[in-house]
Amino acid sequence: MSVSSKAAGTRAPLAQPEWVDTIIKGDCVAALEKLPPKSVDVIFADPPYNLQLAGDLHRPDQSKVDAVNDHWDQFADFEAYDMFTRAWLLACRRVLKDTGTIWVIGSYHNIFRVGTIMQDLGFWVLNDIVWRKTNPMPNFRGKRFTNAHETMIWASKSPDAKGYTFNYEALKAFNDDTQMRSDWTLSLCTGQERLKGEDGKKVHPTQKPESLLFRVLLSSSNPGDIILDPFFGTGTTGAVARKLGRHFVGVEREDAYISAAGARIDAVEPLPLEALSVSTGKRAQPRVPFGSLIENGLMEPGTVLTCAKGKHRAIVRLDGSLDADGQTGSIHKVGAKVQDLEACNGWTFWHFSDGETLKPIDALRQIIRDGMNAA
Repeated sequence: MSVSSKAAGTRAPLAQPEWVDTIIKGDCVAALEKLPPKSVDVIFADPPYNLQLAGDLHRPDQSKVDAVNDHWDQFADFEAYDMFTRAWLLACRRVLKDTGTIWVIGSYHNIFRVGTIMQDLGFWVLNDIVWRKTNPMPNFRGKRFTNAHETMIWASKSPDAKGYTFNYEALKAFNDDTQMRSDWTLSLCTGQERLKGEDGKKVHPTQKPESLLFRVLLSSSNPGDIILDPFFGTGTTGAVARKLGRHFVGVEREDAYISAAGARIDAVEPLPLEALSVSTGKRAQPRVPFGSLIENGLMEPGTVLTCAKGKHRAIVRLDGSLDADGQTGSIHKVGAKVQDLEACNGWTFWHFSDGETLKPIDALRQIIRDGMNAA
């Protein structure tokens, strides 16, 4: 059974399968069997933490703490929890693309067990991210440190996985031109963002803040990607995905959560397409061989190139190679040879004259890239 979130506002250039932008009702392992293999780009999993609570917890004024004591967080023992964890991780592994990544969040109760099983199944840990809570729940009994953080494991499908998304430049711009660190200071879900029922109580005891999912999706996904959440709850992943122009698919077995999530996602207004572009580095730009400058008429064979100071010079040959006093090869190889270096970035080392000044040949490469991006 699927419950559509009507997330038609999430735009993509191609028609999506019918299961995209829906909430699938059922157990996560069985539900994921309905999805094709290697069909999702990113997984965010917020599994039961197996908190092992023994008895009620009270504040100093004897008021009862609204703790997590739901049936879905209860397991007979660690062995049962480990079997459950292995089963849902295997199901997720099947549907994750080879270029995809998975995020799993947990606390000290479960994250170490989850991490071990992930490694046993072949996942390759890229980072562990510490979510430091600005407003954690106090330790009312005063017998332990206040538990003020949770841990997220970010992993690729295998050690040799290539092509997974990491929007480094976007995160750096987001963080005031400073590399994003692996400790994130964010508040718990509070205020109007916290979903409550007609009785005024929380709809879900562990609703995650949208700020956390915003950073997860900004860092590891692109517009049009499909984000899977196998423990969908009240739909934070789906709400943020829709806002950021991503697609989602959620799995949830509790009717109350499905209803709340569907209504929440339907109310989200996706950002306009022009707002979804993010900063990218040169590595993300399309590759342009030096020979393309010649075939596009931007560089003539026989042109003399020099270094910025005019100390070294080379002649452009018909096939895009250079000749510097008998030393021939690519712009990079010849640039390294004339400087007696191991390597050289020929795009920034070699310059051409526009009649008035010397400019790096990288300026000509950018002209071609601009045309490719426009196309």
